[in-house]
Amino acid sequence: MTNHEPHTGTNHEPHTGTGNGPNAGTGNGLYVPAGTTADANYVLDIDPKRAGWTHSSLRIVELEPGGTHMFTTGDSEWIVLPLNGGCTVDIENEKYQLLGRDSVFSGVTDFAYVPRDARAQIASGAGGRFALAGAKCERRLPARYGPAPEVLVEERGSGSCTRHVRNFASADAFDCDKLIAVEVITPGGNWSSYPPHKHDESRPGEESELEEIYYFEIDGPNGFGYQRVFPSREGGSDVLAEVRSGDAVLVPDGWHGPSVAQPGHDMYYLNVMAGPGETREWRICFHPDHVEGTGGYR
Repeated sequence: MTNHEPHTGTNHEPHTGTGNGPNAGTGNGLYVPAGTTADANYVLDIDPKRAGWTHSSLRIVELEPGGTHMFTTGDSEWIVLPLNGGCTVDIENEKYQLLGRDSVFSGVTDFAYVPRDARAQIASGAGGRFALAGAKCERRLPARYGPAPEVLVEERGSGSCTRHVRNFASADAFDCDKLIAVEVITPGGNWSSYPPHKHDESRPGEESELEEIYYFEIDGPNGFGYQRVFPSREGGSDVLAEVRSGDAVLVPDGWHGPSVAQPGHDMYYLNVMAGPGETREWRICFHPDHVEGTGGYR
């Protein structure tokens, strides 16, 4: 694709595989360990500038009991998604009560859509952790509530490739301008985000260009998993990361997968995607060497 150059800036040098340890060579900025982007407002804050791209964002805010958080949306649309706990989202005097959940492993949650060019406040009586999945966009859509019972949970794959996808804001499930977001639960010992696939070129009807963030949580103490991203072209993204709760991996381009869960520890990840295409769609290309016998995808 002529208008999508490999990420060769200072934060995205190709992974060289040098050094020691499970994340050797991941200093290219694609692996984001928990706490490394924390600031006064967020425990995780990934915006286009930090990621070195143009559209996708993810923030996570932690609120103490009775805590509040005010934010302006600017040129991006956002979904407020409880990770644990419930909250009220006040969007320019429209209030949405989110019941939330005990944890990301306890089931789906309700959520709230916050349009661009708006001001919003999150308030939580009991406290909790809340993800803000965002995407730079053009249209200003209305604020809305997403009920948990309407979230389609899809089982993909079979055997050791079985995983459960919560399509709360997939392209065909919830209306956004650019933002696509889903949650995935991978049972301990299983592979997901497999076979490896990519979406880094605009090929109408075949593949859409989408930047992607993986945010991870692992069930149980000391749990971990692995995430692989490898080049789809010369100089492309290349990382193998051992991931734990609170970590993130950025996918500006390249084949990504598998996501591997440690036996005995279920893996959760939140995928946030957006791109420059005129049509909001999730079209992917599978790696030709890894398609047979996988029992499904993603």
